[in-house]
Amino acid sequence: MIPGLVISAPASGTGKTTVTLGLIAAFRARGLSVQPYKCGPDYIDPAFHAAAAGRPAFNLDSWSMTGPDITARIAPASADLILAEGAMGLFDGVATPGAAGTGASADIAALTGWPVMLVLDASGQAQSVGAVAAGFSRFRKGVAVAGVILNRVASPRHEAMLRAGLAEAGVACLGALPRNPALALPERHLGLVQAEEHGGLQAFIDAAGRFLTAHADLDMIAAAARPFAAMGTPRRLPPPSQRIALARDAAFSFVYPHLLADWRAAGAEVLPFSPLADEAPDASADACWLPGGYPELHAGQLAAAGRFHAGLRDFADTRPVHGECGGYMAMGEALIDKDGTRHQMAGLLGLVTSYQTRKMHLGYRRATLLDGMASLPAGAALVGHEFHYSTILAQPDIPLATVTDAAGGAIVESGSRRGPATGSFFHLIGPAA
Repeated sequence: MIPGLVISAPASGTGKTTVTLGLIAAFRARGLSVQPYKCGPDYIDPAFHAAAAGRPAFNLDSWSMTGPDITARIAPASADLILAEGAMGLFDGVATPGAAGTGASADIAALTGWPVMLVLDASGQAQSVGAVAAGFSRFRKGVAVAGVILNRVASPRHEAMLRAGLAEAGVACLGALPRNPALALPERHLGLVQAEEHGGLQAFIDAAGRFLTAHADLDMIAAAARPFAAMGTPRRLPPPSQRIALARDAAFSFVYPHLLADWRAAGAEVLPFSPLADEAPDASADACWLPGGYPELHAGQLAAAGRFHAGLRDFADTRPVHGECGGYMAMGEALIDKDGTRHQMAGLLGLVTSYQTRKMHLGYRRATLLDGMASLPAGAALVGHEFHYSTILAQPDIPLATVTDAAGGAIVESGSRRGPATGSFFHLIGPAA
């Protein structure tokens, strides 16, 4: 049984991802293998985790996955240590519980028994961090706080006051990280700039590892981890086909790692291609899948990708093509960028989207298919997650599904279909419980 920890915080923006990457690198430098996970429906952080760990990272999500789904994702892990990075604040989730909880990182800690290591931003406070840590350690029965890593510590005097507050609260200090502007990852509107776009990523990971080695107690952190006996069988969706052409580049990268692993485990072959390189889907494939990503940042290049457009249209004459969010937009008639410029897309669907007037769409989604989608039959109940800033100007095709949010409220973005071409704004996670 592999010992594990959840790395969480009171809120977003505290430095969880940098701490997680630094710990992975620091433990690997000691000769340990680390299996990373991400709590919640995040498409970006797992790619950073994978780069640091040298192995795939996977999502564990209590709203969309059942307890057996989650534990079975952990069961195949083979490593010396598990580190699961949380999302937002430790107890933050949706108001209406789903399959195994609200989507909060605390749900994963409670389910697995992994202790929580809190990352506290010490900016603007001193001994009061003890009260914050004490409150988090007592808030939910079954969620144990192993200790705290203090981040953005201003000086040795500041550190002494912070440690005094934690000692008074009876909470262990596992590290104190000085302010270090060099260890800040660039961000954009959906979160961190993608790992594959970070030119100096390995140097950043190495620097974070040295930083954590110097300022955190790795022995205490490793000793705080606890094993979990994973069991159960996850529910898996069938792959779209036996041979899947998968768009994969800087514009199309938001696909959950567990989904690809499930497809391959079922015997499917994934055939990547790059629309940005003006590549068409492999003609030998039986289905084509266009994940989400950042098509709006590459709209001009995509509009000029004639071979990609022609190949995609030829493919869709006889075989299913599905797009998620950004992939859905690229399958549409046009995409209007933030400056108001209209870019012609592939035209498999009549969808027209605009970034000129930004509107955030964020949250879990339940969808019931009104007709078949690739290998999925009409009536299939699915769960997913939506996060984008585009506005629909036209969506003239047949609706793909009835869609609701986590609380059961109707979502007008129903997706659409035209023949074998289908698309939706939600990123598929798995079957509904």
